[in-house]
Amino acid sequence: MERDNPAPRIGNGRPRLRDGGGEAAAERDDLTIEQLAQETGMTVRNIRAHQSRGLLPAPAIRGRTGYYGREHVARLRLIAEMQGDGFNLKAIERLLCGAGSATAEELLGFKRAVTTPFEQESPELIDAEDLVARFGGDVDQRVLAKAIKLSLLVPLGEDRYEVPSPTLLRAGEELVRLGVPHEAMLGVLEQIGRHSEGVADAFVKLFLEQIWRPFEQAGRPEDRLPEVRLATERLRPLASEALLAVFQRRMTRAVEQAFGRTLERGR
Repeated sequence: MERDNPAPRIGNGRPRLRDGGGEAAAERDDLTIEQLAQETGMTVRNIRAHQSRGLLPAPAIRGRTGYYGREHVARLRLIAEMQGDGFNLKAIERLLCGAGSATAEELLGFKRAVTTPFEQESPELIDAEDLVARFGGDVDQRVLAKAIKLSLLVPLGEDRYEVPSPTLLRAGEELVRLGVPHEAMLGVLEQIGRHSEGVADAFVKLFLEQIWRPFEQAGRPEDRLPEVRLATERLRPLASEALLAVFQRRMTRAVEQAFGRTLERGR
């Protein structure tokens, strides 16, 4: 991918604009290009390069000096975040050119609504000793390989692992404590993942066909961008709530039927 004039990066590899005086500085409309560079953490050369590609609006000229403001800061923030997400400058240019007169702040809000991860958990670290303590000393390499394949564990080397979903790992741990063998526990978690993929695909398809495609066919009108952004944000709780509601009903029915048959056989 094209990586022209990369933005400054922080520890997790994502670009970030420097504080440069906080929100008060970002609200000003009289920043020189040097002040804009200081505010955003970019170099003057990078800013001029973005401007020459049409990624940044021209400054307001007063006297012989160009002045930049809120829209320029927001536009540079959008460019930096999109570069951090792997977009090259040509892709960013196509997005900005196709956005009409939508402001950078609107585009940035839409981009964040689309790309923000659905999960809210923070990963945890665990080592081999912790695994043995939590899951028993009979965790063999085959079981460990299966857990890695299912992304329950991500190997970091030196017998250390990242746990992307601590909640899911705790559920597996509790099943083992109830007497469920490791292989059976992993089999259930694999089924949950497989069925959840189908649900996720259904919601994404619904959004693309019923919300995004009409927006595209209408030429991406900027006045409808907030509407599409809101729909994207609402998709998160709606998908989770619908999935939980259906699961609870199905679980109640399944338990009643299973125990009903068991009791009937006992009689």
